Amino acid sequence: HVQLVESGGGSVQAGGSLRLSCAASGYTFSAYCMGWFRQAPGKEREGVAALYTAINTTHYADAVKGRFTLSRDNAKHTLHLQMDSLQPEDTGMYYCAADTRAYGGSWMSTEPYNSWGQGTQVTVS
Repeated sequence: HVQLVESGGGSVQAGGSLRLSCAASGYTFSAYCMGWFRQAPGKEREGVAALYTAINTTHYADAVKGRFTLSRDNAKHTLHLQMDSLQPEDTGMYYCAADTRAYGGSWMSTEPYNSWGQGTQVTVS
């Protein structure tokens, strides 16, 4: 069972940047897919970005393309999400997730992911 712990959230003004981190433990850092999701109050959880680890391929939601960047530190078993040019609509709780079963399907769906972190709050004003 993999444990995921997010950090790096906070409050920033529009146009600012934050770097989220997701530290994985309890499993080799070789999940089939690792993703970032966010959820604003009253809205459904939505996929933000994902990394297919074996082929090192990243995917981004249209709303964040060109502003958010995924990277990973294999030595530290950590996945980072660099968020630049933040806008108020980026506000929400951000969650890290892992698909360790190669469930497949759309990376933007919550269904494939069997491990989730507790979330870190991002507020943009």
